[in-house]
Amino acid sequence: MQPKVIITCAVTGAGDTVGKSPRVPVTPEQIANAAIEAADAGATVVHCHVRDPKTGKGARQVHLYREVMERIRAKNTDVIINLTAGMGGDVVVGDGEKPLEFGLGTDCVGPEERLLHVKELRPEICTLDCGTLNFGDGNGIVVQTPTQLRKQAALIKSYGVKPEMEIFDSGNLWFANQLVKEGLIADKPLYQLCLGIPWGAPFDTETMAYQKAQLPANSIWAAFGIGRNEFPAVAQAVILGGHVRVGLEDNLWLEKGVHATNGALVEKTVKLIELLGTKVATPAEGREILGLGK
Repeated sequence: MQPKVIITCAVTGAGDTVGKSPRVPVTPEQIANAAIEAADAGATVVHCHVRDPKTGKGARQVHLYREVMERIRAKNTDVIINLTAGMGGDVVVGDGEKPLEFGLGTDCVGPEERLLHVKELRPEICTLDCGTLNFGDGNGIVVQTPTQLRKQAALIKSYGVKPEMEIFDSGNLWFANQLVKEGLIADKPLYQLCLGIPWGAPFDTETMAYQKAQLPANSIWAAFGIGRNEFPAVAQAVILGGHVRVGLEDNLWLEKGVHATNGALVEKTVKLIELLGTKVATPAEGREILGLGK
């Protein structure tokens, strides 16, 4: 096990969860407050999406990310900020015999526009989803082609931001390793194993262990499971020598029938990590582990 485990808290995500829990933050103020709450509870890193304040739907406007970052930094100058770059790759294939008549929710843009907020705001970390995926059980897919990903990786590197490579399936991991081989990812490559999302890699012990075994020797990795698998995934990742992620992006419940907050999820994770015999990394220790500057 790692002597110090990084906890990332993914505070809101972009999924259709706003109506499913009163705890899901929507406005920049709410998202920033949730991030601060998570940091106060022990999170090393806060992973932030933004949402349209009026509709609650996932958004990617730069001014929303800027307000979130400014509000976090006004109260907490220490926690590591990780901004998503996953928005802008959504395609809803048309029904029946008209697949090219893309449906409501399609938002597919080029690498530069997708990373505009990263270029302007320079968070310490941003995500890089490493492949195309049937996302959910309808007509929605998330599109990231090899050409697009190479361009995004090169841009992120030029901005001086550390990419967290999101691995949703085995092919994603194969391609992420290829990006590392091609020199598009700087040393100490960072992987996030995303398990249990239909229809990517399932959450189970064998899948996490298999993916961990495919990682380069100098890599840093974390994992999460969604829903009821959130805390089993924490335990499994810690035992296998990785870091962890929790938060309302991945799971809305603290226990059966009890809506979670980000702070409560982090507090439970801290206890679990300590019960397993190791400790939680502070943001300063997290920067050292990840190879980030001060």
